[in-house]
Amino acid sequence: MSVRRLIAYTGLATSGAILCFFIGAYSAQQSMVLQLAENRARITALSDEMARNILQIRQAQSGRASGTNGEREPEVVSASGASGTPLIDEIKRQLQSEMGLLPVRLLRERRQSFVEMNTWDNHGKSSYGTAGYLGKGYFITVKHGVVALEEPEDGREPRVITRIMLRHKGKEIPARLIDVGDANVEVHPGDWAIVKVKGELDLPPLQVDAQYDYEFAAPIFRLGNDYSKGIILSTGYVGQRTANGLVTCLTDGHPGVSGGGVLNQEGDLVGIPIGRMQGDYRFSFILPLRAEMFRKVPGMVLPAAMTTPGK
Repeated sequence: MSVRRLIAYTGLATSGAILCFFIGAYSAQQSMVLQLAENRARITALSDEMARNILQIRQAQSGRASGTNGEREPEVVSASGASGTPLIDEIKRQLQSEMGLLPVRLLRERRQSFVEMNTWDNHGKSSYGTAGYLGKGYFITVKHGVVALEEPEDGREPRVITRIMLRHKGKEIPARLIDVGDANVEVHPGDWAIVKVKGELDLPPLQVDAQYDYEFAAPIFRLGNDYSKGIILSTGYVGQRTANGLVTCLTDGHPGVSGGGVLNQEGDLVGIPIGRMQGDYRFSFILPLRAEMFRKVPGMVLPAAMTTPGK
C-alpha cells in the first residue's frame, strides 16, 4: 500500500471517529435535555397535586380524629385567621424550594435531639412513640404515650403505664413522669407530657419557639419514630387551626411519630405531632407549644401570653 493511500485511509478513519464522537455527544446532550424536561414535568405535576391537596384540606369542615374518644373534631378555620383562597402559585413556589429550606447539617443535628420511646403497662401491653430532648435530662412527648387515657373495660383492672424507656445509642434508659397536660382523650390540646432521665445526655437540646403563628401553607418539618423504625424526617405544610387550638397539617401521621417534633424553617421546635385524621395518614394534627408545657423544666422561660390554647 502506498504512503499516500495510507495517509488517506488514516485521515478518513480519524475524520469518521471525530464525526462519531460529535454525533454521540450531541445525542447524549439531547437525551439529557429530554430527561431534564421530563423531570421538570414530574415536579410540576407533583406541585399541582400538593397544591390541590392543601386547598382541599382548607375546605374541610370537620372530621374524625384517630383517638380513643371517637368524637368529631370542631369546625376548623384558617391558621392565619384570614379568609379567602390562598394563591396556588405561592404554594407551588414553596413546594419547589422545599429541599433548600433547611441545611442538611441542621436537619441532622435536630434529628439527634429525638429518641425512640417505649412504654409498658400493667397488662403486659407495650407501645412506642417519640420524645424530644430539652436539655438537663428533660424530654417532651405526648400524654397518651405515657399515661393510659382510655376507660377500663367492665370488670377489668384499669390500665396503668408502669415503665417508660428511652432509647439512646442502642441502650434503654428509664424515664419518669414529671408533668402532664389535662387531656383525658387523645388528640386533645392537653395531650402533652414531660419526662426525665437521670443525669444529662450528650444530645443537642432543642430550641423552642412557642410563638410560631402557623400561617396557612407554611412549610414545616416533622421528625418522629415512624413505625418504630427510628427517627425519620417528613416535610409538610400547615393546614387549618381548629377551634380548640390544634393545627392540621399535610404531612405523614404514621404510628410512632406522636411526641416527636415539628420544626419551622429556622429549625426551632414549634409543636409536637399528636394524631391523625382517621383513615388518612397524610392528614395529621399538631399541638402547638405553650409556655405551661415547660413550667417544670428548669431554665425554660417562655412568654406567658402563649399559655392559652388557640391564641
